[in-house]
Amino acid sequence: MSIPQSGGGPIERHEQLAEYLAAGCKPKDQWRIGTEHEKFGYCKDTHKPLPYEGERSIRVMLEGLRDRHGWAPVEEGGKLIGLEKDGANVSLEPGGQLELSGAPVETIHETCDEVNSHLREVKDVADRIGVGFIGLGAAPEWTHEQMDLMPKGRYKLMNDYMGRVGTMGRIMMRRTCTVQVNLDFGSEADMVRKMRVALALQPVATALFANSPFFEGKPNGYKSLRSRVWRDLDASRTGMLPFVFDEGFGFEAWAEYALDVPMYFVYRDGKYIDALGQSFRDFLAGKLPALPGETPTLSDWADHLTTAFPEARMKKFIEMRGADGGPWRRLCALPAFWVGLMYDQAALDGAWDVVKGWTAAQRDGLRVAASIEGLQAEVQGIRMHDVAREVLALSEAGLKARARPGAGGLVPDETHFLNALKDSVESGKTPADELLDAYHGPWGGDLSRIYADFSY
Repeated sequence: MSIPQSGGGPIERHEQLAEYLAAGCKPKDQWRIGTEHEKFGYCKDTHKPLPYEGERSIRVMLEGLRDRHGWAPVEEGGKLIGLEKDGANVSLEPGGQLELSGAPVETIHETCDEVNSHLREVKDVADRIGVGFIGLGAAPEWTHEQMDLMPKGRYKLMNDYMGRVGTMGRIMMRRTCTVQVNLDFGSEADMVRKMRVALALQPVATALFANSPFFEGKPNGYKSLRSRVWRDLDASRTGMLPFVFDEGFGFEAWAEYALDVPMYFVYRDGKYIDALGQSFRDFLAGKLPALPGETPTLSDWADHLTTAFPEARMKKFIEMRGADGGPWRRLCALPAFWVGLMYDQAALDGAWDVVKGWTAAQRDGLRVAASIEGLQAEVQGIRMHDVAREVLALSEAGLKARARPGAGGLVPDETHFLNALKDSVESGKTPADELLDAYHGPWGGDLSRIYADFSY
């Protein structure tokens, strides 16, 4: 999850809220790719999750990355809670999931090199202390009580609040992982087209990357339990956002939506001040109960924007949020899939042609069905497998048109990063299907086999 933001000075005009978002517009030659992925750490001998403290712990992992691989520490309240280096950062999700938020790069080749380097460093430190890491959408066996809440003020507040507004917020915090990509836009019109395509096609990403069929030691009835969890987290800040498809949608409409998302906190002097359930509109008026008489800065607005969790989210860029965490090939495939669709105009227009006739009910239905059936989902005549095949072909065409070479020019473009997804479309099997096949086949129902067979 996000770290405290640096947005700017006092908000003196309402228009600054939308202007902050509009400031993300960039010419195409400055568009970048920012990939984030999360993973679960565990003790190799016990298969138990890593606590924050102890000989085999999250703290020791961060210290090892700091001391052996040159990462700079990030602390909160005297606790090591993250790392920074070369425009990237390593941070902690609430249950100790280790996240790499990559630096903004120009090509999928670069983002994949970054992922490789990070996983090598993680393995170097982990092997020394008997720890492993695995990429899944949900913790396969662990209970809520087995997973420490990380020592971050933001998480303590969220943990307290989640139980009041939904049934699965605390499961999301501790026991899910995702991979996402952050992409740029060139203008308000470009943002609108990308947001609409992003939201409509997140269920396709959910299906292709479905990788959480187990929970608390047994199959859970979903291909993506992580996606199911997000549906019962907090309706005021999640979902498929039908208003994005309304005529007139733009930066101002997003600002108005975000203003109606209940607050979590205000960050002041290194501390998170409890503003749970309070209104940013009251904050603008100097009437926030948490800080009476004080008005917000653009940094407060930037922080608040990170507390909305729809399937695609806008800040000064767009975040694609629908995919489960997964194995190495999928960590590079996710940004490739969306870059191919979003950074080539013909591919983007083609993707819009695919989804523009869908209703809000169909989009939401696909989101639900993707979590249960993966590529076998079907909603009102829309077959997920057919849509996935069509948009994957558009993505591949978009990557070919980008023609960004790698390996010193030996690789002509970025299309090979889609191979894992092409395999899924060809076979009809997602990672979740492969896990279930192993569980019911060679593993003989022994879920402990997942650690040896699917860890990084």
